[in-house]
Amino acid sequence: MQRRSTKFALSALIILSAGFWYDYHNTLNTRLLKEQTEMVYNVNPGANLTRIVYDLAAKGLVDKPRYLLLYVRLHRSADKISTGEYQIKADTTARQFLQQLLGGKVVQYSLTLIEGWNIFQVIDAIQAHPHIEHTLKGVNENNIMAKLGYPDLHPEGRFLSDTYHFPRGTTDVQVLQRAYQAMEKRLAAEWEKRDAGLPYKSPYEALIMASIVEKETGQPHERQQIAGVFVRRLEKRMRLQTDPTIIYGLGRKYDGNIRRRDLTNDTPYNTYTRFGLPPTPIAMPGYAALYAALHPAEGSSLYFVAKGDGSHYFSSSLEEHNEAVIKYQLKGRKRSFSSYNARQDKNKNKD
Repeated sequence: MQRRSTKFALSALIILSAGFWYDYHNTLNTRLLKEQTEMVYNVNPGANLTRIVYDLAAKGLVDKPRYLLLYVRLHRSADKISTGEYQIKADTTARQFLQQLLGGKVVQYSLTLIEGWNIFQVIDAIQAHPHIEHTLKGVNENNIMAKLGYPDLHPEGRFLSDTYHFPRGTTDVQVLQRAYQAMEKRLAAEWEKRDAGLPYKSPYEALIMASIVEKETGQPHERQQIAGVFVRRLEKRMRLQTDPTIIYGLGRKYDGNIRRRDLTNDTPYNTYTRFGLPPTPIAMPGYAALYAALHPAEGSSLYFVAKGDGSHYFSSSLEEHNEAVIKYQLKGRKRSFSSYNARQDKNKNKD
């Protein structure tokens, strides 16, 4: 009789256990959303899984919250999780959502910094992003680096063009810190692999050159050729005479036109009146421009002129260059002009 009772009790326990485990797994594999197709669940600072699970139950997303807590304990998962937004899709089960929480898989937003942008455009894009916490409002562009902890650095060209992913609540300073560190790492790595004999005294000078190449290049395959022209001009102590530096020097005053007075007005960024590189980058160079600055194409060309289709005609002599200017920019009409002050460069060693 006792054996029968024991067997009965054991059978009942097995049945109950089987029913429990079926109910347990059924709950975990049940979709959270009954009617909605999607929702974002926000985890606030200090929240733990117990509080979250019972909040899900209060919202009608979970029928048996204790099963979810049991799952967490069985997997020896930490009770504290990352704050932020978690996406619940139409087919997301309770088990999948717990795995999202335990893995810290918060909703990620993105911001793309475009190669060729200047610091004004970078800041404008960050300030316009709706999911970034804005702490730099009213901060002058010249003071941005101080907010990042680098008060002695100029901000132009210091940030790597790329797409950055981040959760809601990330600050503008945090985004800029990531972009700055990414550029520092990329520049250091590329500097180590640079061609021998380049006329740069530091990685920063290479960054300045890369920014000029970025703004001068219309066709990607010409980057190294353009870099080669500028490198040879530096080596021969010829003025770079590049319009993008003039444009940068004009800043927000630039209206789309470069006037003769802009070419003769001596400023730190006027490469028509000054030898060498400008004092800072003039834009945010991309990887290809940085590579070109550190691996310029060999050759003899010292000049190039835009052909009107995004490409350039490269020349090795001033005479050939002047003919190219007449052909491509003056539409074949010969007239008096000076694209290059030869006498000035003959006396360059006296400057």
